[in-house]
Amino acid sequence: MTDMTDPEMTPAQRRAAEKERQQLLKYYSASQWTLIWWRFKKHRAAMYASIVLGLMALAGLFAEIVAPFGPVTRDTSFIEGPPQIPRFCDDNGCSVVPFINGTKTERDPVTLRAVSVPDPDVRNYLGLFVKGEPVKVLGFIPTDRHLIGLQNPDAKIHFWGTDDLGRDVFSRTIYATRTSLSIGVIGVLISFVLALIIGGTAGYFSGLIDNVIQRVTEVIRVVPIIPLYMGLAAAMPKEWSTTQVYFAMTLILGLFGWPTLARRIRSQLLSIRNEDYVVAARLAGARPKRIIGQHMLPSFTSFIIVDLVISFPYMILSETALSFVGLGLRPPSVSWGVLLQQAQSVRAIEQTPWLFIPAVFVVVAVLAFTVIGDGLRDAADPYAEAK
Repeated sequence: MTDMTDPEMTPAQRRAAEKERQQLLKYYSASQWTLIWWRFKKHRAAMYASIVLGLMALAGLFAEIVAPFGPVTRDTSFIEGPPQIPRFCDDNGCSVVPFINGTKTERDPVTLRAVSVPDPDVRNYLGLFVKGEPVKVLGFIPTDRHLIGLQNPDAKIHFWGTDDLGRDVFSRTIYATRTSLSIGVIGVLISFVLALIIGGTAGYFSGLIDNVIQRVTEVIRVVPIIPLYMGLAAAMPKEWSTTQVYFAMTLILGLFGWPTLARRIRSQLLSIRNEDYVVAARLAGARPKRIIGQHMLPSFTSFIIVDLVISFPYMILSETALSFVGLGLRPPSVSWGVLLQQAQSVRAIEQTPWLFIPAVFVVVAVLAFTVIGDGLRDAADPYAEAK
């Protein structure tokens, strides 16, 4: 740090020295969370991943506005229709406003199937916040405006095509994003709270309590997951609503996702339970809850944060895989796994490859969580240098 009392310093050098002093003062007086945020902002890949994940979460949260149609709305005149890509020019000239051509039905001369083909003589222009089917945002705010659509209320646009029932793939993917991400978040929070309570108790008290908890943890860990989910899926009553199945799925994923994190928290607590500051807090009469929460857990916050973020993609992949094989959510619910389950036939691969678009969302979400976890790991490192 520059000595500001030096009489030979120029005014510019004094201003630079004062700025340096203010920055150092701001750094050394900042809280732990502030320092983590400052370091995290320097990780560009993690920031970009956060933006992508944030946009996905916002799209899912406000799916009623972002999606042009509801998840079960059918367009019987455009069944298994290909994606409609907006354009600015066609054979009839160009336009400032993007548009799509109309459609007409023709008979395939080979298969004799009725297929939808573009009608170059008809233009349907896109618009923002256009009027569409009535919906309730977040379940209680009625509106009939959608973020993007066609200005002609009688025309329909399907950005990513339709499925075998004429349902819009883009709209269903947006609704599925909300379902899959919310299951991942709620499931991780449930398992995280259980891991903190169970792992913290085992690591702090040790002895008989630790032995009992570890035996229970080992029993849960050795239970084969797929047969367990198959049994639980078969035990779910067929008359349950989609909401009941959703909460049951979330609870199951949360209840069986805590053992790994709990054992890691236990091992960390065992290694620091006899440190001087822990012993001092115990001698001062602090309760175990306060010692664990205020003194022991903050000492390895970076580890907990990284492990928590890394758990999100595993939870999302679990829901997607289970729904894909028919053991998770089931129609009319929409999730990434449910949508991919409908696209697993050879016929879908050959004739309707756009049904695999939800797989891109799964890959992007998993990669985003992984990159964010790497960024948080570096940002939460207590030995990281300030820049």
